[in-house]
Amino acid sequence: MKTWTMLVLLLLISLITGCSSGPDYKIDVTKELYYQKDTAMPFDIKVTDNKKAVKGLEVSAQLSMTNMDHGSYDVTFAEGKNGTYSGKVNLPMSGKYEAAFTLEKDGKKTEKVIDINVTKPKGVAKINGEWVTNEDVAFYQFINNLQLEINREAAKKKYTGKQLEEELAYLESQEKVNNNKNQVLTQIIRLRSMAMLANEKGHQATAAEVDASLGKAREQYNQYESAKRLIADYGEEKFWSTEKQQYEMIVLAQKVQKDLIAKVKKENPTFGEQEVYFQAQKQYEELLVSQVNSLKIEIL
Repeated sequence: MKTWTMLVLLLLISLITGCSSGPDYKIDVTKELYYQKDTAMPFDIKVTDNKKAVKGLEVSAQLSMTNMDHGSYDVTFAEGKNGTYSGKVNLPMSGKYEAAFTLEKDGKKTEKVIDINVTKPKGVAKINGEWVTNEDVAFYQFINNLQLEINREAAKKKYTGKQLEEELAYLESQEKVNNNKNQVLTQIIRLRSMAMLANEKGHQATAAEVDASLGKAREQYNQYESAKRLIADYGEEKFWSTEKQQYEMIVLAQKVQKDLIAKVKKENPTFGEQEVYFQAQKQYEELLVSQVNSLKIEIL
């Protein structure tokens, strides 16, 4: 009897040891998984074992909806840095999914199942959790087109013949650039990033400052029939309400520029005005790159 008891104890110890010696992978979804119709969306994860990043895995997953039968969707992941793995998946709809992962290393396979909530994106990008919406992009495109129309009208008053043709051709090429959403998104990220930095530095855009800047914009637009027509078609109340929001950020970004101009003047008292502005703009761009890199920006 004692022999049998000892054998059972040894067997239990063996089983416990065998279970504890294997990897205990933890899978975290590092970027929210979104649904967009007929589009393969990024699926990013991080794998850890006892809080340490796991490298060198072969990772695949099979996704299926929890409460509906829409079939299953396979994902193969490519390894990144520090235990991160990235793939893409084209899902049929938003909702709750079950993701069955297979993780293989040195010929040993481990399976893990996690639940994932797939949502519809509220825009085209997120900056520190704040959405850049399709409406934001459309408004920037409208503003850019508005400026192009002003430039066309001004060119027709100023130039004739070959010079006018060249100017209009250039403006047409700029219109094509404006149709590129990535270019417009870059504009939005630049402005929002510097407005955030201004806030971090303690700057504020007062109502009086914003109204003064808006007043200058109104004066400019009112000089051109093309601008007045486009704004009327867009809806004046809607336009100026949205434009005010943009100018709150513009005023903030301008305060960062003024800080840099003052700094360059103080450090270089012999510089002429042109050199001061050149150096200040250079430092502004460097600061912008640093600020953008410090933010959590997700582009869909």
